[in-house]
Amino acid sequence: MSPTHIRVTAEPAELDPCGREEHPDCGIRDVMDRMGEKWSVLVIVELAGGPRRFRELQRAIDGISQRMLTLTVRRLERDGLVLRTVYPTVPAQVDYRLTETGASLTHLVRALADWSLTHRDTISESRRRYDSAHPGHGVR
Repeated sequence: MSPTHIRVTAEPAELDPCGREEHPDCGIRDVMDRMGEKWSVLVIVELAGGPRRFRELQRAIDGISQRMLTLTVRRLERDGLVLRTVYPTVPAQVDYRLTETGASLTHLVRALADWSLTHRDTISESRRRYDSAHPGHGVR
């Protein structure tokens, strides 16, 4: 195998036990996909500080569009991680807060954020070395 060989040689079932219907963890992929979305994690981080209105969330999360924030909070609400409350005012006021299930994620998300801060320089340097050694193969 050459040093630049990157093909995965294991069978899909070996890599992904959820590829087999009888595997007990088949539902895990759906949950992990949601947690792997960058906007979902950032919304959870922001809501860990307490309830926020839509515009407060949008201002706090750099780069998120109105549409993407709408989709993200709807998905998190559907998953039971965020509670959307509409207050009967004119105009209607809406706030978002973590449910008990959503709040149970905050220590994990904070741990990941702490790990990211601790290792970001090392990872950045590794990427730089890889990109220098493999021109045109950098993955962004």
